[in-house]
Amino acid sequence: MAYVAPVHKPTSIRHALRIRFLSPDHEDLVVAKANRLEIWRLTDDGMTCLHTKLIYGTISMLQRLQPKDSEMDLLFIGTDRLQYFNVAWNPETNQLDTVEQTIEDTAEPYMRHSQSQNKCLVDPTGKFMAMHLWEGVLNVFRLPNRKGATTKLVALDQVRLTELWMKASTFLHSRTGHPRIAFLYKTQLDQEEARIAVYRLTKDDRGADVSNFDPHRERELDQVIQDPYASMLIPVPIVEEKRYHVRNNEGARAHLGGVLVVGETLLTYFDSLTYSSVSSALQDPKIYVAWAEYDGVQYFLADDYGRMDLLTIETTMESTGVVVTGMSVAPMKFQDSTTLTSRASSLVYMGDNTLFLASHHGDSQLLRVDVTSRTIILVKTLSNNAPILDFAIMDMGNREGDSQLGNAFSSGQARIVAGCGAYRDGSLRSIRSGVGLEDEGILDEIQGTRGLFTLCSHGSTKVDTLVISFIAETRILSFDPDDGIEELYSFQGMALDKETLLAANLPSGYLLQITPQSVALLDPDGGVAVSTWDAPEGKVITAASANTKWALLAVDGSTLVSLNLLNNLTAVTKDTTGASTSGRLDQISCLHAAREPQDLGVIGWWTSGTMSVVDLACLRPLHGESLRQTEDSASVPRDIALVQLHPPDVAGPTLLIALEDGNVVTFNVSVRGFTVSGRKSVILGSSPARLHILPQDDGTCNVFATTEHASLIYSAEGRIIYSATTADDATYVAAFDSAAFPNSIVLSTDKHIRLCHVDKERLTHVKALPVQETVRRVAYSPGLKAFGLGCIKKELIHNEEVITSTFKLVDEIIFQELGKPFVLNASASLEMVECVIRAELLDSSGTPAERFIVGTSFITDDDTTEDGDTRGRILVLGVSEDRQVHQIVSHNLKGACRCLGVMGDYVVAGLSKTVVVYSYDEETTVSGSLQKVAAYRPASFPVDLDISGNMIGVVDLMQSLALVEFIPPRDGARAKLEERARHYQPGWATSVCHLDDDRWLEGDAQGNIIVLRRNLEAPTEQDRSRLEITSEMNIGEQINRIRRLHVAPSENAIVSPKAFLGSIDGTLYLFGDISPKYQDLLMTFQTRLQEYIYAPGNIAFDLWRAFRNQTREGEGPYRFVDGEMMEKFLDLDEEKQELVCDGLGPSVEDMRNVIEELRRMH
Repeated sequence: MAYVAPVHKPTSIRHALRIRFLSPDHEDLVVAKANRLEIWRLTDDGMTCLHTKLIYGTISMLQRLQPKDSEMDLLFIGTDRLQYFNVAWNPETNQLDTVEQTIEDTAEPYMRHSQSQNKCLVDPTGKFMAMHLWEGVLNVFRLPNRKGATTKLVALDQVRLTELWMKASTFLHSRTGHPRIAFLYKTQLDQEEARIAVYRLTKDDRGADVSNFDPHRERELDQVIQDPYASMLIPVPIVEEKRYHVRNNEGARAHLGGVLVVGETLLTYFDSLTYSSVSSALQDPKIYVAWAEYDGVQYFLADDYGRMDLLTIETTMESTGVVVTGMSVAPMKFQDSTTLTSRASSLVYMGDNTLFLASHHGDSQLLRVDVTSRTIILVKTLSNNAPILDFAIMDMGNREGDSQLGNAFSSGQARIVAGCGAYRDGSLRSIRSGVGLEDEGILDEIQGTRGLFTLCSHGSTKVDTLVISFIAETRILSFDPDDGIEELYSFQGMALDKETLLAANLPSGYLLQITPQSVALLDPDGGVAVSTWDAPEGKVITAASANTKWALLAVDGSTLVSLNLLNNLTAVTKDTTGASTSGRLDQISCLHAAREPQDLGVIGWWTSGTMSVVDLACLRPLHGESLRQTEDSASVPRDIALVQLHPPDVAGPTLLIALEDGNVVTFNVSVRGFTVSGRKSVILGSSPARLHILPQDDGTCNVFATTEHASLIYSAEGRIIYSATTADDATYVAAFDSAAFPNSIVLSTDKHIRLCHVDKERLTHVKALPVQETVRRVAYSPGLKAFGLGCIKKELIHNEEVITSTFKLVDEIIFQELGKPFVLNASASLEMVECVIRAELLDSSGTPAERFIVGTSFITDDDTTEDGDTRGRILVLGVSEDRQVHQIVSHNLKGACRCLGVMGDYVVAGLSKTVVVYSYDEETTVSGSLQKVAAYRPASFPVDLDISGNMIGVVDLMQSLALVEFIPPRDGARAKLEERARHYQPGWATSVCHLDDDRWLEGDAQGNIIVLRRNLEAPTEQDRSRLEITSEMNIGEQINRIRRLHVAPSENAIVSPKAFLGSIDGTLYLFGDISPKYQDLLMTFQTRLQEYIYAPGNIAFDLWRAFRNQTREGEGPYRFVDGEMMEKFLDLDEEKQELVCDGLGPSVEDMRNVIEELRRMH
């Protein structure tokens, strides 16, 4: 039983429009991100998202309809499942309401899908609509004029067109109110040309009968465009004028109001009354992909390379009206003279000199434009991870390749490094969900910090002093309310010539300072020590903690000291040698004096790996607990804290213990009986975490855990949340609520100290390295601590497109490029990177060494010839000590190398028609060879492969998954590749991943994900050779890459995470297995929940998630649970939640807890 949920939502925007939707007074921006609809409103400093709605289907159309006598517009939505519906905003419920029943497509079986994507057109009045869905067919709808039914679309007709191969179409602005439609088309599929035709949409004035679209009788314009590559039509509004239509149009001049045909080299304008034309040549050839109207004569044009131009229709005023004399195009520039934006998929002019650029290939941008000076200012960027072409998983407490495994999972601990975007918008991105830290100030060149403490100076009510401890000194920084910072060389009598273990203000007004030699209570008024306690001669204080009543110290790790801060540092001492809970010789590893209750202290022990709760008044142990769960465990507590994480009315204090191996163990503490219970463990890294307490205004505390991947531990809805943060390099952290920096924290790193503001909730954080090339492949090397990237660069040189492909090495932390790129240039025309993997292969001395293996293909022009019959290569690359990439092996192939894998010492390659196993032999550091050992011929074309032991899973371009076993050479017999099992249903696969044992996960081009299993216990050989589907579902997005997650399963986990999936729309999905005892419950729960969840268009959940490809369509998701659907339970009111759970077994509260636990995973 399978589970899938989005970890990071889709970010690609393909459709966007301006609409008066939420209120009559504002025109807002509606964007479509895969199956999500978002409504944004422009603000003075950018834009803000007002509403997000999930649509049951991938959005393929968005249009604005304007009902008669209505102040608000309707939003028309079409999905890839050929379902179409109108939605309107309901201000009472603040939700989208479906206006009418969904329109189902009534296509005949013989109809062919349109060659280009489905398209929907609305005429300028917003009343008529036409849809291109099938080749040579036009579906026509209209909004009625009668009162009471003006919002319901009426289907007028489905008419045949002789224009089969449509390049573009648009409604024209009408002088008479009769809608007219223009088509840009070609007459032959395999030959490039451009012709324009214009028809009236309806036969009469009433608009009830659709024209026959007869090319001989009803075609008003039929002309060949001189630029055969023209692909865009722009309707030009009509200027109010009195013009008379005469029969003899000879000599008539083109007036403003018509249609503009945009080509690669030529602009052609047609007057919509006389069809007189004007042409203007482009100075440089350009491939325009999107446009937006600024006013009636100026238009923004975006091209395929991210350049933005301003098109101006040049006019003169004559007695007959406004006459068009030509068109000119001029580039728009940023203020720094750069000209490139993201590659646009859609442009929307929002008015007030604001332009929204929606992008699928790069970040979407909100731009402020000035058409007079032709300048652009970037106002806001919407980060876009699409398309995710490849990715690597890091930071699971273990990096891939390490053996250590965690025993709990949260996707916030996973850093996914992905190759995102295309061409100039290409980037390498670190994607992580976590709590963000916004820098407010940086104190540079402060290194070697050993502790941070914040104080209030004498008479101050706010924190204004920062104490920074170093190994041999203490420094003091004072902050004034106006952001001024000053270093103080004396402060209230503190000893600044030694390390400070603790500094704190006490309620009595005194200042507490603990150094390795002594404890002092200082009077801030005169800077005089009121009380002191010195460590015994020859001994030092190794650990210290304090609350408002007690200071708890460890002296030389063997003596425990409790000092009463309210009674002149009266000391209680206890020799702990042999006094731990185990009774053996032991030492104190960490300690903590609790804030509440004040008389409790907690201590961690080195040798025994235990913890004790003690009474601070007498140091009597109250409770002990072993932290080691197995006899051979060597877990050692390294930091410990007893804090009120949850609100006091929800739960008591929580004990957190950071262990040597990177785990953090939590216990619930009962204050009455001083007992601990409810042990839970979460891995936060591979090194021990430091626990820093951040008090909150409501009396609770958050805990900032610093390890190699810092986390914020806090309470939400009665649960402990472990959230990754963006402060990976933090070493020490302290709360810093000052006048100049309210509600902030101060944190130190190895290089500096930063003042930061902490986000209130967990968000997706993206750190991008702009590569400005397509990062097609990503491979991570733990040994080199670097990524190997396979890149493709597209650039214009003297108006000629030049494409180059390279292999690059990039540092894992700072994403800095290392060494020089390795250029792939063995082909006479173009060598393209196809796959990159990291492998550990034996070097010339027989020791394992880090290597990158690159597969390439040669893209040849018809008029170029390659040397011999080489059509691709396999390269083995090494990295020298100075981080330079060098070639060891170049193995020529007769076809492209599409995918690679490593099986022990063998290299497995998916070539254009075969799967081949090679043995690798490295002769010197710069030479070696690949020898063919065995080969297998798949059905057509191997697209991806994954390896488990000696079993190779190969997905074919058209024939789904085949399992091939490698039989090594033995007793003189040659090695063989033998097919053991196959999935016999056709499938246009894109990626495959081995899950466990005999189960494999496959993704295909139609957005389906299926789990396939080989049944080795089947009675016949034929059954054993047939892969059976155990789960299947459609997620509506093509999956480009699936990566296995290496996480140890937890006994009590509801879902065991197995893999991440990266999609073409920038979504990252988490795939997991449901525990057997929860399978029936979650499936039944999902079925019941559907009845209570409203989806726009009233589309059925089962229909949306059903498997679908060219050969088969399912009835619903099969043995698959949709995590996003489950989370909607939490949005229901109490009454509906009870109805869903009625008769289910578990209570509403139990199901809430189950969903919360699933939610915490991603």
